[in-house]
Amino acid sequence: MAGKFVINLHRFEPAPIVKDTKPLLQSTEFPPIRRETVETLQLNLGYLCNLSCIHCHVAAGPKRTELMSRSTMATALEVADRFQVRTLDLTGGSPEMNPDFGWLVEQARARGLHVMDRLNPTIMEEPGYEWVGDFLAEHQVEAIASLPCYSRANVDAQRGNGVFEASITALQRLNRLGYGKPGSGLTLNLVYNPLGPVLPPDQRKLEADYKEFLGDAFGLVFNRLFTITNMPIQRFGAILLSKGQFADYMTLLKNAYEPGNLKSVMCRSLISVDYLGRVHDCDFNQMLGLPLGGAKKPVELAQLLRSDDLPRAIGVADHCFGCTAGQGSSCGGALSS
Repeated sequence: MAGKFVINLHRFEPAPIVKDTKPLLQSTEFPPIRRETVETLQLNLGYLCNLSCIHCHVAAGPKRTELMSRSTMATALEVADRFQVRTLDLTGGSPEMNPDFGWLVEQARARGLHVMDRLNPTIMEEPGYEWVGDFLAEHQVEAIASLPCYSRANVDAQRGNGVFEASITALQRLNRLGYGKPGSGLTLNLVYNPLGPVLPPDQRKLEADYKEFLGDAFGLVFNRLFTITNMPIQRFGAILLSKGQFADYMTLLKNAYEPGNLKSVMCRSLISVDYLGRVHDCDFNQMLGLPLGGAKKPVELAQLLRSDDLPRAIGVADHCFGCTAGQGSSCGGALSS
């Protein structure tokens, strides 16, 4: 893999987190759910990122130092083999800023795993990361690129000045590599997050709006748009608390609860692993430090290699209403039309 790793610290960074919503979420009336299968192994490769977005439930940023080690990645691949996982979902931070990102992708593809990279497209515009697009295309990695709005003003307000322009330039580069083009085999999906404490709009309609605007204005094409509800945890949760909006947002999520979404929530077919190799039911539970299956103590990847099966129980808390509100929300977007 070509490319020198350089960290650029010039990006916008909001005030640090000073409040934690976890104590407010743990007492819950959310219904119990159980895992059906494990199709996806999601790995958070670390909290290092070239951006510090106000909606980020990971609280990632350029000053974070937490990164997954290669040995933890190797154990994760063993777990994928043992449980016949089909998809490796890489997230962060900016996953590509982990020095072993390339090694992991190569190892996973050699095993026949489908690899998804939750890409912050501006990373491709950072000095030292120009290799990212070519590398993803070479290994046929599905790119899931965050673009929280097609409005320059909204994107820059949420992610920092200049982020919209850098994102468009990077997405155009992915298009030139074949991403989003029919018959290329290279999938490019975009991700939308609301700017504030509101539910996402209808995914299908918004996708049509994105495709029309981005196509007309920039010649951009992509496969699908994923709308994702902002979770009341970490940086976004702290902002809700500081503005006195936490209680109202939780009321919004609970009043919009749709029981039909329970059958499709991502935790039924996914497990999530943090940078230290601890296993959780989803990325959001990971950020709250809730262990796999609602266990009292952390569950390590190595423990799964000694187990005949994964825990079927799933740990829940009040933030789970975010996944079931309205049209539903998951790492793959809306759960229902």
